[in-house]
Amino acid sequence: MRFGAVGVSGTALDFGITYLSKEIFKTSKYIANALGFVIAASSNYYLNRIWTFHSSDSHVGMEFTRFFTVALIGLGINTLIIYYVNQKLGKNFYVAKVVATGVVLMWNFLANQFYTFATK
Repeated sequence: MRFGAVGVSGTALDFGITYLSKEIFKTSKYIANALGFVIAASSNYYLNRIWTFHSSDSHVGMEFTRFFTVALIGLGINTLIIYYVNQKLGKNFYVAKVVATGVVLMWNFLANQFYTFATK
């Protein structure tokens, strides 16, 4: 439940930053997507560390590196899905982003539970 709540806040942040970047500032859709994703991932790291997984790992830098590695792989998956659904299937960019977000949610939860925040 906590991971879901953090995910909802991250998704709102991701979509908000993406929308502002793409629609208001006229940034490339892929740059806007990456910007939203990275900002949301950073927020999610902090919230997941203190609230979801209650991490007490004193090596915050290493933990953040693991988290960000998972997030970058997630961004790659996200971008590929958006490209495919938007460019190849001809669906709306934001529809493609919703599909990609759903897939990457599963990746992020599992990778963070068993890799980033795994108890030692």
